[in-house]
Amino acid sequence: MHFPVAPALISPSGFSKIDEYAVPISDSLTVKIYSDTKPHHLYLATLQKGLVLVYKSIERIGEGAGFGLPVLQYSDGLYFSRSSKVYLSEVSGQRIRKEFVMDVVQGKGVRGIGLENRMVRATFKQVEELYRKHRHLRVLTLKRISGMMGLRTNFMETEPMGEVIVTYEIGQGIIGVKADLSHIKRKELKKVFMLNEQGSLNFTRYSDSLGMNLVGRKIGAWETVYAEDASITDLHGRIGFRLHRLEGSKMRRGREYLKGRLDWIGLDYEIDPGSHAFEYGIDILGR
Repeated sequence: MHFPVAPALISPSGFSKIDEYAVPISDSLTVKIYSDTKPHHLYLATLQKGLVLVYKSIERIGEGAGFGLPVLQYSDGLYFSRSSKVYLSEVSGQRIRKEFVMDVVQGKGVRGIGLENRMVRATFKQVEELYRKHRHLRVLTLKRISGMMGLRTNFMETEPMGEVIVTYEIGQGIIGVKADLSHIKRKELKKVFMLNEQGSLNFTRYSDSLGMNLVGRKIGAWETVYAEDASITDLHGRIGFRLHRLEGSKMRRGREYLKGRLDWIGLDYEIDPGSHAFEYGIDILGR
């Protein structure tokens, strides 16, 4: 079944529509944006991404969602974006606006059989309960681990739940992210997430202002961050990114890698569903 895309907002004044664009941050680091679902990696191949980090001309996003990607949780499931429009400021090449249409919902199945099957529902519930008990339930974790157990997650086209407009202000060593949440449907909205992820093979170390240092699997898959700020870097701390814990939100860290299936690392925010805007900065580490 085909659902119409939500009516486009009036083109923003002072912006020009683009398909893709790259902004240098340093001699070796660049961030890139796409209006389609590139890069097409693993489970997130058909979904929109935020900003893609490029180091020495190679995209380092892996299976990650990119910087500043919105996800909405309603009572009937998680909503993602497959459609978007991207605009570049006509005044400054460092300001990008991306309008994410929240037009796909996460659905589950086992070898093509829907969850209406009672046994399937029971199996998935046990898996979900296990991961909740061990605090490894990340917003995308069940989607990713399901393939290991014969469970499969699909993204189904649906009536759009509105648009999330994200503006990225890119400077030397910092990215400002501002999410406009005033154009989404509020009924049955439970949670709002802003994902900030890149690939796990290039970034393997977590550290924070409380002195915690974790490498690889010890980072966990969906763990609460209590420090004032936290960083994700490569093993030697040469490149990476840092985010700050903000009042009115929860920040979580996570990393998963399994060849051919999982490849992400990040620091994600959970936001109060009553919020109409959310703004934060990402410090880019390295040269």
